[in-house]
Amino acid sequence: MDLGLSGKTALVAASSKGLGKACALELAKEGAHVMLTGRNEEDLQRTRAELLLHSTGKVEYVVCDVTNPQLLSMAVKQTVDVFGTIDILINNAGGPPVGKFEQFTDEDWVRAFELSLLSYVRLIREVLPYMKKQTSGKIINLTSSSIKQPIPGLLMSNTFRLGVVGLSKTLAMELAAYNILVHTVAPGRIATERVRALDEIKAKQAGISVERVELESRKAIPLGRYGDPEEFGKVVAFLASEAASYMTGSTLLIDGGLVKSL
Repeated sequence: MDLGLSGKTALVAASSKGLGKACALELAKEGAHVMLTGRNEEDLQRTRAELLLHSTGKVEYVVCDVTNPQLLSMAVKQTVDVFGTIDILINNAGGPPVGKFEQFTDEDWVRAFELSLLSYVRLIREVLPYMKKQTSGKIINLTSSSIKQPIPGLLMSNTFRLGVVGLSKTLAMELAAYNILVHTVAPGRIATERVRALDEIKAKQAGISVERVELESRKAIPLGRYGDPEEFGKVVAFLASEAASYMTGSTLLIDGGLVKSL
């Protein structure tokens, strides 16, 4: 299937590794021009080189901390300067710290808010003028399966990820007149560094091996395994494509059947 992504421009936040990288890679494979962002320039350089091996489009990067509004604005401006416009925005950010309610201060909550929700708001605000001008665009907000089933120990993620869903559903209605389509995509147990780190924390707390934690986690997943980042990226690429032209406001779980809610 031709997804109609060749020549489109995608800005992918927090894309030097993990799920952001997986999304960027699948878009690059389809011929999209991709702007990577991340805090570590060496990681960005390696990811750019990897994507170029698979891409027929252009791949560039900008060093950017998503909690810094000035850097977010610069990333959008640089994307437009290099590629001419922005057709696709993939909002993504690293997860907030693990912990229980009484461990967190006001400062912790503010930092988590800026990372997991306000960064999405700010990037959407920055790209909207370009998408409105061309009366088209795709905004895809990456969250977590915690939007359907809270994850123990991830209090702040459980809280702010739901705000992203509310943002996405509301914007889907507000922006439909401009043919700007908005989605939320929620990963379950995808084999990334973040999930590995969470498994290591859980193993340490329980006094068991990481392998035991992974085994128990796989037992709870009907497909019996963690997802591959590529599998997640392909779903995002589909939503960003012309093949999903009559979809907006959707919330998709990519979790191997882990979440049991309706």
